[in-house]
Amino acid sequence: MSVAEHSTSGAGATAVADVPAAAVATPLAMIYGQPLTQLPLDLYIPPDAMAVMLDAFEGPLDLLLYLIRKANVNVLDIPMAPLTEQYLVYVEAMRSQNLELAADYLVMAAILIEIKSRMLLPRPKALEGEEAEDPRAELVRRLIEYEQMKLAAYALNELPQAERDFEWAEAWVEKALRRRLPEVTVFDLQDAWHAILRQASLHTHHMVQREELSVREHMALILRQLRDAGGFVEFGELFDPALGAPVLVVHMLALLELAREQLLEITQVEAFAPIYLRLADDSGKRKDSR
Repeated sequence: MSVAEHSTSGAGATAVADVPAAAVATPLAMIYGQPLTQLPLDLYIPPDAMAVMLDAFEGPLDLLLYLIRKANVNVLDIPMAPLTEQYLVYVEAMRSQNLELAADYLVMAAILIEIKSRMLLPRPKALEGEEAEDPRAELVRRLIEYEQMKLAAYALNELPQAERDFEWAEAWVEKALRRRLPEVTVFDLQDAWHAILRQASLHTHHMVQREELSVREHMALILRQLRDAGGFVEFGELFDPALGAPVLVVHMLALLELAREQLLEITQVEAFAPIYLRLADDSGKRKDSR
């Protein structure tokens, strides 16, 4: 073999050897365990498919509050120049992505620029006893209110919520064998008593007379009526409106006295239902002991 032939064959061998083996063997991706060495010819990738927004804000006030807290400055003494510059950088980045979303932010940018300009100008002299108006006052007020609402929203979100922190559960509860009746209040007795008085007023006669009435006698009369009726009588049946208001008053006092001495019970099936009176279980024993 001649020198030229040796050099030519050597150059060809060198050219082949210069191609990295890893560039040929390395796949673009692994799909279902199989290497992908070439992209599909009909593959379409949208222009903004890889756009990623690292920070998401709920509005211009949220962005301003974020920049202020990030710079660790007092919200009551905002440095307008650096704050406005950082704000405009973010708005410019947002305009390149979503113009409609940046509309509210542009309004706030104009407000920041106006405040910055007013702070550069000489402030008018304030009257005696008054402080000079700060161009940042309205912005500070809005930021403080927004932060308070945001903290309140966080606190509400931390409260336990159904189907997020706990699940609803149903349980069967056995009802008691003894039926509990609603209690009779003073207002129920008052309404029933007014109804009796209204009926008595229809039978009132214009006669003036003096009559001695005994509460004890009426107590015995009520007990006798209850025993004759089987120990259970409706409230209105104990009163006779034709006897007049004085008799009804004494009769009512006798009924309350019997209830106080636990000689009878006042019951009611449900709210706004008729009121019933019945003899107590030991009323007979108390009567015999007397």
